[in-house]
Amino acid sequence: MKTITIRYFAMFREHAGLGEETLQLDANTALDVFEETQDRHGSTEPSGHCKVAINDEMAEWGSAVNDGDTVLLFPPVAGG
Repeated sequence: MKTITIRYFAMFREHAGLGEETLQLDANTALDVFEETQDRHGSTEPSGHCKVAINDEMAEWGSAVNDGDTVLLFPPVAGG
């Protein structure tokens, strides 16, 4: 288990009901963190539409997460 801080933005914040939380997770990648928070908060947005950062640096979904990391989850951005 790893202690991971997750920061939520926009609709992820709305689903979670908070902007940040620290969880004990059995996660190896950013995608694992995303999927565990989806289950926890009922979000159905596919990861392919979203962005992720680890410790304030943009990352890929397959990027490793380590104990003490902060994962930032960004929903899709609509623009025109």
